[in-house]
Amino acid sequence: MSLPQSKTASRRVASRLAQIGLPLMVLAVAGCSSNKGELVVDDSVGVTALRSPCPVVEVPDYTGDITTFTAPDRTDSGAIDVTATITNLRSTCDDGTPKLYTVATFDVLARRSDTRGARRVELPFFSTVMRGGTTVIAKRVGTVVVDFADGQERATAHAQAASYVDRTEATLPEEIRNRLSRKRRAGDADAAIDPLAQPDVRAALARATFEQLVGFQLTERQLAYNATR
Repeated sequence: MSLPQSKTASRRVASRLAQIGLPLMVLAVAGCSSNKGELVVDDSVGVTALRSPCPVVEVPDYTGDITTFTAPDRTDSGAIDVTATITNLRSTCDDGTPKLYTVATFDVLARRSDTRGARRVELPFFSTVMRGGTTVIAKRVGTVVVDFADGQERATAHAQAASYVDRTEATLPEEIRNRLSRKRRAGDADAAIDPLAQPDVRAALARATFEQLVGFQLTERQLAYNATR
């Protein structure tokens, strides 16, 4: 895997990882992005967007895998103990109440190098709610338990994480919704102006956009290993 050369992107994602409680790194790639909506934007040229108040659920870059080693000072393949990956991430959202309740469910596929004996492995994961891609609203750290039977190399576990978001905070102000949904015709003074490019509209969209980020709670060494392997 190759890393991007953009220092700006590296700093942006390093800051994002630090915000959600993971170690700050110099090398990183662009983080996750969201693009959902409940608002229909029609500029009479066929441009339409759909927006939902529910948070988008995603796994940030480099946090969907975890590797543990048999020795604290080794990261070579010969010292790998357990590897695990988050997969099948799904979410449900109850958007009919003042508090938007979102439940993210996911599977963890794990593999161990030494298959002797039954073994239980506990892996930490985080669930963070972010607003506007920069502000942490809430964070919880949980544990997913993986049980290996004697002689078993691979095992699967299931986990979930829930979050609440205030519906009013995730809803665009009426004035902004009106500006976005107003039809524009050729010849209008603002026909060629994209409302999404206007600073106050973009700021309002950011304030009303929430994400629930789920990933392994990694140490600095584990995060560096994911970024450079």
